Formats: sequence, C-alpha cells, structure tokens
Amino acid sequence: MISRRGFVGGSVTLLIAPLGVEAQQAGGVSRVGALYQGKPSAPISLSFRESFTRGLREEGYVEGQNITIEYRYGDLDELPNAANDLIRLNVDVIIAGGTPAALAAKRATTTIPIVVVAMADPVVDGLVASLARPGANITGNTFLAPELGPKRLQLLREVAPRVTRIAALQQPAVYSERTMRNMLREVEESAKASGVELKVLSAKSPDDFEGAFAAMVKARAGALMVFPSPMFYVNYRRLVDLATKHRVPTMYVFKEAVEGGGLMCYGANIPDLSRRAGKYAAKILKGAKPADLPIEAPTTFDFIINLKTAKALGLTIPPSLLLRADHVIE
Repeated sequence: MISRRGFVGGSVTLLIAPLGVEAQQAGGVSRVGALYQGKPSAPISLSFRESFTRGLREEGYVEGQNITIEYRYGDLDELPNAANDLIRLNVDVIIAGGTPAALAAKRATTTIPIVVVAMADPVVDGLVASLARPGANITGNTFLAPELGPKRLQLLREVAPRVTRIAALQQPAVYSERTMRNMLREVEESAKASGVELKVLSAKSPDDFEGAFAAMVKARAGALMVFPSPMFYVNYRRLVDLATKHRVPTMYVFKEAVEGGGLMCYGANIPDLSRRAGKYAAKILKGAKPADLPIEAPTTFDFIINLKTAKALGLTIPPSLLLRADHVIE
C-alpha cells in the first residue's frame, strides 16, 4: 500500500459507580465492558480490540495491570442480552461498537457511562441530546457527514463513467427511519442530477447477500454502492467475494474491504475512531462526565483504490483520481 496522507479475566465487583467519578474496582483496577456486533475471532473484532486498547494505553490504562476488559459479541438480536450481561458485571464504562450496540446498551442502563464508536446520526437516532453536549450517559464519535453519500457516488462514476444504473445496498432499519431516509435521499438527489438511475437493494442479514446481488444482476446495474452498516462492516469479506464473483465495481464505506480485494472506499477510519473511543473511556475513568464530552466527528476521510482489482475488472483509473487517493494498493 502506498500512503499519500496520514489519517487524522475476572475481577472483584462493586456497586455501579455514579457518572463522572473516579471509577475504580477493588484493588485500583477499573473494569470496562466492550459490546460489539460480530464474532470474537473475526478480523474486524480483533481490529476493534487492538485499536480500543491502544487508545486506553495512550491514556495510561493497560489491560492486565490497572484495567480489565469484558468483551461481549453477538448478532443484532443478541446485543440486548449481551448488554444486560455487562450491566450485571458492574462495569465502570461500556464501549459500544456502532449504533445498534449503542441502542442496546442505552436500553440496558441509564447510569453506566457508554462510549460509542462510529455512530450514524446520534441526535436523530435518539442517542444524545446534541453533539456539543450529549447529556445523560452517552458520548463517543460519529462516522457520518452529509456529503459522504454523494461523494462516494461521484467517485464511483469517475471510475465507471459509462454506467447509467447503480445499485445501492442498504440494511433496513439499522438506523432510525429518518437517518435512513436522509442517507438515501442525498444519494438519490445526486444520482438524479448526474443522470444515473439508482436501484436500491436491501439485506437484513448476511443470508440476504446472495439474493441482493442476484437482484442487482437482474436489474442490470453496472456498479454498486455499499451503504453504512455495522453488519456490512463485520461481514465485508462476503461482500467483497460476491462483488468479485459478479465482476461489479463497488464503492465501500470502510478501508478493510479494499485491503481485502474490494475496488475502492471513501469514509472515516473506523479503527481510529475506536482508538479515540478508548481515550474517551479513559477520560471517564479519570472523572470526566459523558454528558460533557462532545460527540467527535472525523475531520479526514480515507479514499483508497485497489489498482489490482481495477485491472481485474478491466477498469482504467484516471491519473487525476489516483493522485487524489490517500492510498493506492498496487
């Protein structure tokens, strides 16, 4: 990969600590709960774990020394039970990976601080009162910016300028109805303005991926945009394999898909957001109140192109586009 720009065990338990206090378990060891969608051994799960603990270490918290971490993983319908399990362990703070995990944690507790990695629209989705002052017990960061959907469409069209019909793959109800509507409307308006027909496809679970790609082929879509979703993120390998099988140029939200053989991506660096969430968790353990920690938004976005995949698809990437990319995988 050629880089062109940097991107920005058991423990003794006690009663749940009040928000914003110096939360310490017996013996001076803090306990953190981590709630993620997916499987413990999945590459994305391991990446989350490494980046989150790195953020903690940067603030002086080392797993096995002055902090213990309880990890819980599950599919969407398993997140509520996993969140309740962390509450029963009396953890001092919860890290939630994505909006669905955050909603499950919020339903489970109104007292334990929750730091969320990569939310969509936390205000519209009902997680926080405002970005500047979240209120209550939730803070964290967001991956979303209004221009991202249209920007992804624009970049995809520059790679495949002759394509007149593009498919958009979304997971229904992964975010609030309003957030889903806003994300789709932005892309639909951009597609209409550029003379492109947008074919919206849905996948509620990985079992729906095959059917979605079959519908894309039937609709004669010449390219694909993958919309944001934690489920898509943790199952990116299957999406990349299907895009390769059907030889469809695909724009992803996350860099891992491109590193794994996908064509291109434009979006926030999720592992870096996870690292920053670890730093926020450390601040709370040191006494900060989640209500006073503003929701962080990414200031830079990764634009990555896999040149090897482009060649396999018979695509010639314009030199101007290669120069604008943050990374090019040869």
